Amino acid sequence: MTHAEAASRAAALSAELHRHNHLYYVEAKPLISDKDFDLLLRELQDIEAQFPDLLTPDSPTQRVGGAPLEGFTQITHTVRMMSLDNTYSEEELTAFFARVQKGLGRDTIDCVIEPKVDGVAITIRYENGVLKHGATRGDGQTGDDVTNNLKTIRRLPLRLPKDGPQTFEVRGEVFMTKAGFARLNQEREEAGEATFANPRNSTAGTLKLLDPKIVAKRPLDIVFYGLADAGGIDLQSQTDVYALLDAAGLRKADLTWHADSAAGLLSAIRELDAKRRSLPYETDGAVIKVNSFTDQRELGVTSKAPRWAIAYKYQPEQAETKLTAIDIQVGRTGALTPVARLEPVFISGSTVSNATLHNYEEIQRKDIRVGDIVVIEKAGEIIPAVVSVKKEHRHGGEQPVPVPTHCPVCHTPVRQDEEQVVIRCPNPHCPEVVKRRIEHFVSRAAMDISGLGESVVAQLVDTKLVGDVSGLYALDELLLARLERVGARSIDNYLKAIAASKQQDPWRLVFGLGILHVGAGGARKLLEHFGGIDAIAAASIEELTQCPDIGPIVAPSIHDWFHDEENIKLLDRLRSAGLNFTQKAVEAASARLNGTTWVITGTLSQDRDTIADLIRAHGGKVSGSVSGKTTYLLAGTDAGSKLDKATKLGVQILTEAAFRAML
Repeated sequence: MTHAEAASRAAALSAELHRHNHLYYVEAKPLISDKDFDLLLRELQDIEAQFPDLLTPDSPTQRVGGAPLEGFTQITHTVRMMSLDNTYSEEELTAFFARVQKGLGRDTIDCVIEPKVDGVAITIRYENGVLKHGATRGDGQTGDDVTNNLKTIRRLPLRLPKDGPQTFEVRGEVFMTKAGFARLNQEREEAGEATFANPRNSTAGTLKLLDPKIVAKRPLDIVFYGLADAGGIDLQSQTDVYALLDAAGLRKADLTWHADSAAGLLSAIRELDAKRRSLPYETDGAVIKVNSFTDQRELGVTSKAPRWAIAYKYQPEQAETKLTAIDIQVGRTGALTPVARLEPVFISGSTVSNATLHNYEEIQRKDIRVGDIVVIEKAGEIIPAVVSVKKEHRHGGEQPVPVPTHCPVCHTPVRQDEEQVVIRCPNPHCPEVVKRRIEHFVSRAAMDISGLGESVVAQLVDTKLVGDVSGLYALDELLLARLERVGARSIDNYLKAIAASKQQDPWRLVFGLGILHVGAGGARKLLEHFGGIDAIAAASIEELTQCPDIGPIVAPSIHDWFHDEENIKLLDRLRSAGLNFTQKAVEAASARLNGTTWVITGTLSQDRDTIADLIRAHGGKVSGSVSGKTTYLLAGTDAGSKLDKATKLGVQILTEAAFRAML
C-alpha cells in the first residue's frame, strides 16, 4: 500500500482498537473476540513496521489498554503491569522459542508453562504480613484501588503466616469458578434479575461495585502467578516464585510444566489443552515464561510486553445450530446492528441462543440466510459469533436477509456511512435512539446519575415523560410516580442524583452528549483547551484541530454537532436547567512555568492528573504527546516511548526531583 493508504488504515485501526480497549477494560462489555482484536492489532503492527513514521506514542501497539474508573481512588504501580504478546499458532510459538535461543545464545532454555486464567489482572501488596492494598491493572501504570472488594475473597489471606515471607507485591488473576458462576446466574434468574453473559465480564463488573457487601455475595476467587516486588527476598526464577507463593499460603496455578525445547513447549500446551476443561475456572490459553530471572533481564521488554514470555491462545470451540431469525438492534448513534437468533446449543460451558453478526456487509459476504445451519464459536470462550454457513445442508427454503431500508422502530429511511458499512437511523427522536442516548448520558462514565437503569429509562421514554436528556431535569415526584414498580425512596434517590449531576465537570457533559468520535479522553482535552462548552461550540474546524488529540476526522464531527439546530436548542435547555458549562479554572500558584509545554510519562509520586494540575497552576500547558513544541518531558520511573522520542527531538528531560526544585 502507499504511504497515504497506510496512514489512513493505521488511523482507522488505532481508533477501532482504542474503542475495543475501552469496552474490554473499562466497561467490561467486549464486542469482538480476543482473536479478532489480536488480528486487528497484528495488522496495525505490520503497518507500523513497514512505515515506522506512523508509529505514535499513543498507538494501541505501545501500551496496555484501560483507564481509571470513576468512584475509586488510584494506586500507582511500583512496577508497570504489562500485557503479553500472544499467538494462536504452534509455528509462532516455535518462532518465539527460537528468538529466545538467539537472544540468550544457547539452545537449551528452561521455560515454565501454566494455564492462562480468563479473569481480571490484579496486583496485591503485603507489608509486615498484612494485606495493604490491591489494585486493577488500569492503564498499566495506575489502577483502581479495589482493596475492600478483594478482601471479600475468602481464599485471599488478610494476614500471612508468620513463618513465611512478610513484605512483597504479588500479581494474579481474579475470576469466578464455573460452578459459582452457574449458581449465581440461577439465583439471579429465580429473583427475576438479568443473568450475566460469562464469568470474565461478571468478575470485571463485580470488582467495579462500590458496595463490598454486594461483592461478598459474588463467587470471586483468585490465583497468583508472579511478583512485582520481592521485598528483598532473593529469588532467582519463576520456580522460586512458586515456592514463595506456597510459603505465603497464596494459591498458584493448579497445573504447571517445565520444557527446555520447542518440542517440549508444544507437548505441554497440547497436554494442557486436554486437561484444562477439568479445571474449576475458564481458561483460554497457556502462558509460557523463561524460568530464570537472569535470562529474563537479558532478554528485556518492549514498550508493551516482555520478550521472555508469550501467551498461546487455543482455537475457540465451535458448534453447529440453526439460525431461526435475525433481529435488528438500534444503538444511540442510530446504528442498526443485526443479531442472530439461534436454536439453543451448548458450547464452551454454556447454552447459546444469540450470536453477533456485526453488520450487513458481513451477512452478505458470508451469504447468511434465515433457516441456515451455521457454525458458531464462542471466540475466546466469551462472545458467540457466526463463523460460517453449512451451505451443503440447504434445502431451498432459506430466506436471504435484506439490507434494511427503514428503521425497524420509527420507520425512518436509513442512511449508510461513507465506508458503506454502518447503516443508521437518522431520526434523533427515534424511541430506541433516545433510550440508548439517555442510558449513555446517565452512565457512570458520563453524568453518573445512579439508579436510572435500562428499565427506568425505557419507561421514561415510552410514557413520553422524557424526550431527550434535557427532559431528565424537568422530572419531579409527581411525574416519576407514574412509573411502574418505582417507590418513594427510589424517586427521592433519582431526584437527588439528577440534581447532583448539574455540578459535574463539563467534560462529562460533552462526553454524555454522545458526539460521534468523542470519547471521555477527547472530552477532557476539549475542555482543557477551550475552557468551556460555549467556546467549543463557537470554534471553527481549524481551531478544533489545534486541540491535542482532535484530528481531521473528529473535528468536523464536533463542529457539525454544535451547529445542528436541534442540538443548539438542547444545549439551551441544559444551560437553563443549571448544568455546568465552564471548566473550573485551576487556581494560579505562580507564573514560573508560563510559556512552557509539558509532557508527563512514567511513574511519579502522584497520579498524572494531579501533576498536570500542578503544572497548569504555575502557568504551564500539558500535552499528551511529544513534539517539537514540547518544552519539557517530566519522566518518572519506567518511562517508555515518549522518553525515546523526546531524546531524539532534543527535548529537555526532567526528573521529578528537578521538576519540584524548579517550582
